[in-house]
Amino acid sequence: MLLGEYTHTLDPKKRLSMPSKFRKELGKKVVVTKGFEKCLFVYPMKGWQPAVEKLRKLPMGDASARGVGRFFFGGAVETDVDSLGRILIPDFLKEFAGLGEKVAVVGMYERIELWNESGWKEYKKRIEQDADTLAGKFGDAGTL
Repeated sequence: MLLGEYTHTLDPKKRLSMPSKFRKELGKKVVVTKGFEKCLFVYPMKGWQPAVEKLRKLPMGDASARGVGRFFFGGAVETDVDSLGRILIPDFLKEFAGLGEKVAVVGMYERIELWNESGWKEYKKRIEQDADTLAGKFGDAGTL
C-alpha cells in the first residue's frame, strides 16, 4: 500500500525520484496520467489494470463516461522507473499539473499523486479544515 507524503525535486531533465518506501511496490514500469484537482496519478502496472477495468465498465453511450475515459487514457503514458527510482514526467503532464521544481508525492492506497508543492499545501489546508464535514457526508464510512 502506498502511504505518506513527501516533497521531492523535479530535475532539469523532468525526472522525479520516487520515495524509497514506494519503489518496491512501483516495480520497473508505471503509468502516469492526469488526475483530478490538477494533480497527476502514478499507477504501478499492477494497479493500472484495475483502474482500466473500472473505466471499461462505464457506459459508452454516456458522454460523461466517454469524457472520463478520454481524460485518463488520452493523458496516460507508460514510463520506466530507472535504477535510481526516478520517473520521467512528459512536458504535457508537467504543464497540466503545474509542476515546478518542488513536487509533493502523496501515497493514495494503490496509486501516487503528484502535486505542485504550493497547490498541495493549499488543498491539504482546505481539506483539513473540512475533514469533519466531509466525514459526515459518508455516514458510517466516515467513521474510522
